[in-house]
Amino acid sequence: MAEIKVPELAESITEGTIAEWLKSPGDYVEKGEAVAELETDKVNVELNAEQSGVLQEIISEEGEDVSVGDVVATLDENATEGSSGTSDDSGSKEEESKANKEEKEQAEKKEEKTETASQQESSGDTQDDGSSEHVVASPAARKLAREKDINLSDIPVRDPLGRVRKEDVESYESNKAAQKQASTQQSAPEKKEESDEFGGKPVERERMSRRRQTIANRLVDVQQSTAMLTTFNEVDMSAIMDLRKRKKESFQEKHDGTKLGMMSFFTKGVIGALKQYPLLNAEIQGKDVVKKNFYDIGMAVSTEGGLVVPVVRDADRLSFAGIEDEIGRLSKKARDNKLGLDDLQGGSFTITNGGVFGSLLSTPILNTPQVGILGMHTIQYRPVAIDKERMENRPMMYTALSYDHRIVDGKEAVSFLVTLKQLLEEPENLLLEG
Repeated sequence: MAEIKVPELAESITEGTIAEWLKSPGDYVEKGEAVAELETDKVNVELNAEQSGVLQEIISEEGEDVSVGDVVATLDENATEGSSGTSDDSGSKEEESKANKEEKEQAEKKEEKTETASQQESSGDTQDDGSSEHVVASPAARKLAREKDINLSDIPVRDPLGRVRKEDVESYESNKAAQKQASTQQSAPEKKEESDEFGGKPVERERMSRRRQTIANRLVDVQQSTAMLTTFNEVDMSAIMDLRKRKKESFQEKHDGTKLGMMSFFTKGVIGALKQYPLLNAEIQGKDVVKKNFYDIGMAVSTEGGLVVPVVRDADRLSFAGIEDEIGRLSKKARDNKLGLDDLQGGSFTITNGGVFGSLLSTPILNTPQVGILGMHTIQYRPVAIDKERMENRPMMYTALSYDHRIVDGKEAVSFLVTLKQLLEEPENLLLEG
């Protein structure tokens, strides 16, 4: 009997939660095939079988917390596809009955055709229409499938002769019912009266997901382990908005439909400012300050499961179109819950854009061990004094830089934002910065 264990995923990931079992006991599993989905604090990953066999027992149920190395299921590697793998003599019994099954096959097929024709003539039953008509199944299996309104083509074939058997239909129905019940129990919040705590008023209690628990713990840890401060400035977005308006169509045509967005300007601007103030592109390791001579920029993305920060690698080497394409690719993977560990690990500085939700001003929290994070906000037209006698309405954005005061002084932080402001208000400078 083989064991299915939680593998080592990454140095920073030591535990997770069984999100969903993709296979049920009795199912045949190929080597490398996914048997379960594991939710970690960073991404959801699949647990794959290291060898072929029949899934014997599920030890850790959905919603259960597990650690690296834990045994979550057992697999009978000696069982073959079509066998249950539940007894030692199953193989010999199958060999003994194989000849009889082959002899009965033709008779059952004839009976099956006769039964189907009779039913169509007498009752006009349509439950077995479509692809079910072309599925090889025993009469008992076909009858049970009609009674349970199950499409035979949906049922995995385990019989060596390629037929759907009655027990296959029963197993399929049982597994579907169990999965539906588990899904309902997992997704529905537990409702209960909290008379003592809330004066008898109704409340809903719901367990936090693994990712939400990790986010909560990390946010508290950042507040306790860093000397975080935030400084602010504002940027006149007139030049960028005008440039985007003038170059929108030509840029899109030149770069195969890629749109010229705001994030590429801010990414280029951040890199230019980081080159002048490299401590904001560093991290603390013990008593050392590690200055990073590369620019892997994290982009905070909000998903249904919480905030994730995929990383645009070597952003300084990418063009405006390259940055937009990479941000689009990573954002789609985040929304589809398909980010891998490689998409999330590392990073030297982070950008978060609360402006997409209408935020006017905020203090972004550090994405440790990084020591700097830039917060973008919504663009608002505000009156701006052009000179002593003239006011104009300009599209303005507040920017916020949170930084770790342990290694970044206030002067550097303020100067970083001023440099960023200058680069963005004169976009031509971004081209000179590369």
